[in-house]
Amino acid sequence: MSWTVEVDGGVCIGSGMCASLMPEVFQLDGATARAVAESVGPDETVLDAADSCPAMAITVRDGAEVLGPRP
Repeated sequence: MSWTVEVDGGVCIGSGMCASLMPEVFQLDGATARAVAESVGPDETVLDAADSCPAMAITVRDGAEVLGPRP
C-alpha cells in the first residue's frame, strides 16, 4: 500500500515546516515546497506535515480517499 503526496505550489507559502519534518518526502524549491516522492509508504509523520502546513497546501491520499490534512 502507498499514499500519494501533492503540494499545491499555488497555495504553498514556503514555510518549510514539511521539509523539516520529512526531508525525504518534501523539499523547498525556491519560494515553495514540492514533494520529492509522489508515492510514499503509510507514515504518520507525512500526515503531521500535511496537518502542520500553515497554508494547507499538502494533500495526502490513499487512492481516492483524502487522508490529510485531517479536520
